[in-house]
Amino acid sequence: MEHDTKTPQYNTADPTSFAHASVRQRWPAIIDGAISDVSRSVAESDDADKQAEGESIVEQLKALKERMMSGAALACRPLEDDGFPDEVASYNRELSQLGDPPNWHNVPWLFSECYMYRFIHSLFLRTSHWKRYDVFARQKINGFRDSRVGVLELAARYKELIEGLRKQKDQALDSDAEKTLFAEMFDICLWGNATDLSLLTTLTQDDIQRLQGAKARKAAEKNILANDTQATYELLEKARASGDKDRRVDIVLDNAGFELYADLIMAGYLLASGLATRIVLHPKSIPWFVSDVMPNDFAGLLNALANSKATFGTQSESEALSEKEHADLNFVFQDWATYHGEGQLLIRANRYWTSGGSFWRLPYEAKDLYEDLKTSKLVIFKGDLNYRKLTADAQWDPTTPFSEAIGSLGPKSGLNVLSLRTCKADVVVGLKPGQDEELKATEGGGGDSGARKWAWSGKWAVISLSKAE
Repeated sequence: MEHDTKTPQYNTADPTSFAHASVRQRWPAIIDGAISDVSRSVAESDDADKQAEGESIVEQLKALKERMMSGAALACRPLEDDGFPDEVASYNRELSQLGDPPNWHNVPWLFSECYMYRFIHSLFLRTSHWKRYDVFARQKINGFRDSRVGVLELAARYKELIEGLRKQKDQALDSDAEKTLFAEMFDICLWGNATDLSLLTTLTQDDIQRLQGAKARKAAEKNILANDTQATYELLEKARASGDKDRRVDIVLDNAGFELYADLIMAGYLLASGLATRIVLHPKSIPWFVSDVMPNDFAGLLNALANSKATFGTQSESEALSEKEHADLNFVFQDWATYHGEGQLLIRANRYWTSGGSFWRLPYEAKDLYEDLKTSKLVIFKGDLNYRKLTADAQWDPTTPFSEAIGSLGPKSGLNVLSLRTCKADVVVGLKPGQDEELKATEGGGGDSGARKWAWSGKWAVISLSKAE
């Protein structure tokens, strides 16, 4: 906490904040989903000991929901050692520093949300039969299958693009054409974040498909409120032109399924174009915020593409994959599997990504990770939670420069930091004077209520860059 900004953080007690609605409505719904998932797995098991442990987990999840909805203390007792004592101690230390004792209806939003997911995972770790269980796995798998339309469209575009780049070989693209292509890839990566299962808990298959595809991205271009895409291109192009042999780009991942698929579309493009020579992907190491990527989700995505007819096939002949669609998906699978096999597409999980605090603390709490990131040409942070952690989920004036709001990861940190974020929480920086007021005045934007409701929906986005120097 000593390294955090002094600017107050968003709190679940604030009735004008999305935090207030989250603790009372969204999080209980997420816990209900976890209860249903474990109950289903218990019913499917014929192991009595596993069933008993599963039933115990269900009862503890119900107790967590009851405490949350009533506004009771976050914890009846400190987190118990579940095999990761340093991590547990960090959460318990922060709990003790928050005062007498923090309750669900009056606590910093960022920490309490992280605490909820860490508490849930601890229930599984302290068992014999459920240690490796991902309580959100079913939702992630179904979410990707429901993204069929967007997946097929991007597979066709990716195959066309990569084959074109390889035919050109050493012939450089026209500068304007490459900038346009670069912007398209980053738009795909940005709007892939629109389908976040922890936030859009009532999304139907039709809703998901409306959020995906070229038509949706084109319509949303005007909704990018701060856009540093060109400056990002120039940074990577400069490194390529310098002849630097190791042009590493890191991506701190957000959601699995379609968003991870979109992230890999961008990663493959950066490698094929020479704007990067290595891509390092940073997933979470435990089930997190419902749909966040774990290492198994990367393997699962490749497996789904390798078996595309089983993944996306239907009983309806009219909706069966065509040979071209199957070939496009197979091309994507082969391309990414090759990059991974040759060491150009790497997976590096780190438990720091599931800590309870902001990334203002990263240089002090995870020194090895920080020094490793400094060897990267660009560190891309995906999604809303990573943006909240970068900015310490603080109540910044929205005109505050992004490079100032990210504190110790800003200028002179040695990091080029890029955030690709569709807005689904209150905190936002880098806006022009008057822009926040204009958005509040739009329908559903919050008006004079004091709430920044326009920033809760995922309709608006930012692409924000802070350079190392």
